[in-house]
Amino acid sequence: MSIPLRVKICGVTQPDDVRLCAETGADAVGVNFHPDSPRYVDPRQAMPLLKAIPPLMAGVGVFVAQPMRQVCALAYQLGLRGVQWHGENPETADPFPFALIAAFRIKDQAGLTRITNFLAACAANGHQPAAILVDAFVEGQMGGTGHKAPWDLLADFRPSVPLILAGGLTPENVGEAIRLVRPAAVDVASGVESSPGRKDPDKVRRFIANAREAAASL
Repeated sequence: MSIPLRVKICGVTQPDDVRLCAETGADAVGVNFHPDSPRYVDPRQAMPLLKAIPPLMAGVGVFVAQPMRQVCALAYQLGLRGVQWHGENPETADPFPFALIAAFRIKDQAGLTRITNFLAACAANGHQPAAILVDAFVEGQMGGTGHKAPWDLLADFRPSVPLILAGGLTPENVGEAIRLVRPAAVDVASGVESSPGRKDPDKVRRFIANAREAAASL
């Protein structure tokens, strides 16, 4: 039995945008705790945003290069379901009870080898991340750039855990990306915004509808 495609809307900064994502059928929202991001949310001011997440939607915290122990401590304080970790040297420690999404920026085959080696190291430690997220490689930036990941390179890549496709997705191209890469989930931030951190209702609705339609056609 195939598993339905999941949709994550990342970089929410307003409770109304969380409610919009829930009403339009998103499975998860991402809250960015990286201070250098234009979508940064101060953890001390995050509670109204997180309280808007309905019980059957996942709230995922986005972190960059923070030690996993600190990440899990904040996730516990905020009541997050999952943590998405970006950085050059991802830890292979098990962050249970939090679902770990390990993010990788990809530009060539070496990037895919890095993912495979990471998953093997996790397996050697007796666990696997919940998923890996593949984004475009842009020098000096960890995500949310609007640049596309290398879809052709990913078309035949089948890691041992679910693959989440990010990077440059929009309502107009998400269908093509899904048909080519066949990911378990898609993740979008800038592609559904009117400005950084503010979601455009029409773009969110069209993105989710087009993603669902493409997945159903496979």
